[in-house]
Amino acid sequence: MPILERDAFQDALPRDGALFGLDLGTKTIGVAASDTRRMIASPVTTIKRKKFTIDAQALLALIDERAIIGLVLGLPVEMDGTMGSRCQATKAFARNLLALRDLPLLLWDERLSTAAVERLLIGEADLTRSKRAQVVDRAAAAYILQGVLDALPKR
Repeated sequence: MPILERDAFQDALPRDGALFGLDLGTKTIGVAASDTRRMIASPVTTIKRKKFTIDAQALLALIDERAIIGLVLGLPVEMDGTMGSRCQATKAFARNLLALRDLPLLLWDERLSTAAVERLLIGEADLTRSKRAQVVDRAAAAYILQGVLDALPKR
């Protein structure tokens, strides 16, 4: 299955089933999941990146464990709207993952997601820097996934 646009992604999904949101960083992958009705995104875990094969195995194990039916991958678009090298790396990761597992996959503009989560963790949760570092990637993945859940029409 190719990387899909929003409408095609929505059409490819069954009525019910959980989605994963992924915040792909150079050192970690933040993972979040939705409920099966796709209303709420919640942080799940952070995968420390090694090599693609190892990262993909860890991710596919989580996908199987939670019966995930679709993926939303944050696309790190530059602030001016251009797509730099991180976007290209994210698209390559998506294509390589789709070669291993045929799932609907949507790339979602993640501009400012980590900054928004950082502000939330500092302001409302009052977490120390070390505690923020432990949760920011999975929280950013939940922020990305929630943006998609809110944008998709409810069935």
